[in-house]
Order: sequence, then structure tokens, then C-alpha cells
Amino acid sequence: MSKHFLLLAGLTLLASCSKVGDNEYLISGTAKGIDNGKMAILQVQNEMGPVSKDTVKVENGKFEFKGEYKDGPEIGFVIIESIDNGMVPFILENGEINITVDKDTIQKSKIGGTNNNDKFQEYNDGSSVIYKKMIAFQKANQQKLMDAQKFNDTATMMALKTKNMSFQTDMDKFSETFAEKNPNAFLSCLLLENFIGRQTLEAAKIEKLYNALASDIKKTKSGVRVYDFIKSQKAVNIGSVAPEFSAPNPEGKTVSLKESLGKVTIVDFWASWCGPCRSENPNVVALYNEFHSKGLNIIGVSLDKDAAKWKEAIAKDKLAWTQVSNLKHWSEPIAKQYNVSSIPAMFVLDASGKIVAKDLRGAELKAKIAELLAK
Repeated sequence: MSKHFLLLAGLTLLASCSKVGDNEYLISGTAKGIDNGKMAILQVQNEMGPVSKDTVKVENGKFEFKGEYKDGPEIGFVIIESIDNGMVPFILENGEINITVDKDTIQKSKIGGTNNNDKFQEYNDGSSVIYKKMIAFQKANQQKLMDAQKFNDTATMMALKTKNMSFQTDMDKFSETFAEKNPNAFLSCLLLENFIGRQTLEAAKIEKLYNALASDIKKTKSGVRVYDFIKSQKAVNIGSVAPEFSAPNPEGKTVSLKESLGKVTIVDFWASWCGPCRSENPNVVALYNEFHSKGLNIIGVSLDKDAAKWKEAIAKDKLAWTQVSNLKHWSEPIAKQYNVSSIPAMFVLDASGKIVAKDLRGAELKAKIAELLAK
């Protein structure tokens, strides 16, 4: 028998041992110490949050999920009934996935079996070192913090807060380095999405890390979302022409950005439920009253979803300028156009509609408006 034939036979044997087809997943779970009959729940993430995909019983400390899968990798969760905060994240994808649930310390649960889950476990092992240091610091300084709060010792409170925040900085750096070193891992793309949502990494770095990702990772739903962020970020950079939009005003009439432009225009993203926005409104009112006659226009874009509360806030805060909203909360399409993920957010446009400044406040905003109007 030739060596060539032996090699082919070996490959055939390996293939026949697989328990899943090309478009299937098999999750083999271990949950020692869990009573028979307790439920294991498989969830996947969508735009509205986690949704249940399957439910099975735990029997003799084991559970198993099997199903068809064609959509590419995505974040998944396994939850075991009776375990508080017992959500184990993993990567749902084609292949055989192993999950070992630690019922006493959920963070000690293990995942693996496929490349993406092996990489996820590698990330968890590394990040847990930083997490343990943070927890140890918090426990060691809990009494010190309580005493500082009791006696209003702001210097001690600030020092403790700064040290505690340094652990998050270390975690962010670890995540950035992981994404840089693992362009073939789906988790790297998820980490970029996390950076985008928390606004803790510069857009240029996100773009650089995205460009290095493997092509199949870029094609995932997560990859498309990161690409859309990069594209929208470029569209609202200083020096870019502000994206055109139109939406209903409180009376239901459609109003566009183009027809609202002045010599200088502020596009102000806010909402009636946003405390910092409402606190800033008196300053914007004063600015508008001082400069509107000289060419300043403002168009407010609300992320409200309740028309009555939106209109009530406009009246109460005496907002005399143009207001529009699709009443879609964080799904507001104009906010997505402008890559707004937190409010208040503000864009300053010149007479041609070009973005010349972003997110200025107070004296800095007033000085910029005065400078532009003087030209």
C-alpha cells in the first residue's frame, strides 16, 4: 500500500470522527455539582440584547446543544439555571465547542474546542490577571475609601479612584495588544466594537487594527459594524462636509439640515432624558440669543422616543431654534450618520456646511462662534 494512499485514508478517518457537519455546531458542556433537571440556556446576541436560542436539561453534570449554523461567528452565552450571574460568554460558530462551567466562580469557567474559543480562553486567562489585581486592591482599600468618604477627604478619594482606573487602562492596553497580535481571531473584532462603544481608543487606531483583520473576520456582522463606524467617523471628521439629513420637527413637518444652515450652524444632539444635556441647555440658549442675529443657527437632534416629553423639554428649556427627531432613541438614524454614541454631542459647521469643530463647551464654544462669525 502506498504512503500516499495511507495519508488519504488517515484524513478520511479524521473527517469521519467529527460529530458535526459543515454548517453545524455542537456544544458539549460540563457543569459539575448542578442538580439533574436544571436548565442550561443557550443565548445569542442581537441588536436588542441576548435572546434565547435553545434550552436543554443538565443531566449528571453534563449538557449538550447541537444545531445548524450558517451565519459566521458571533458572541454567545450559556446560562445555567440556579447559578447567580451565571452567564458564560463564548464564540458560537461551526464546530465542536467545549464549555466547563464553574458553579462557584463563574469567571473560572473554561471554553475551547474551536480556534476562536481557544483564543477567547487565552484572552480570559490574560485579562484575569489584571482583574484579580483590581479586586485585591479594592478589598484592601475598602475601609480606607469609606473613611475618606466619611470625612470628605477628597485627596484620598481621588488617589484611590485614579489607582482603580489604572486597572481599566491596563485592561484596555491588554485588549489592544491582543487585537493587534490576533488578526485572525473573531474576538479581536468584538474588542474593537467594545472600544467604539466606550470611546476609549482613537478612531485612527481602530481603523489600523480593523485593516489588519483577516478578510473572513471583516465579513462578519461585527466586522461590518466596525467598518460602518470607520466610514461614518471619516464622514464627520473636522474638515469634512457634514452629512445631509432631514427629519420631522415637533409639528410633524420634515426639516433638512441644508435649509437650516446659517453663517455658522450648530448641530446639537440631546434628549429630554439626558441630564447633562438639560444642564447645558441654558448655556446654549444664551449663546443663541447673543449670536443668532449675527448669523448663528442651531438645529437640535433629539434622541427621544416620547414625543410629549420631547416637546415638554423644548418648551421648559426655552429652545427657540429648529428641533427634529425620528423618536427612535439610540436607533436615531441621524445619530448613526454622525457616529454619535453618547450625548450631549455637538458639531459646529461653517457657512458651506463643513465641520470646523466638535464637542466644544462654554467659553471655548463661544470663542469659536465669535471667531467664525467675524470672518
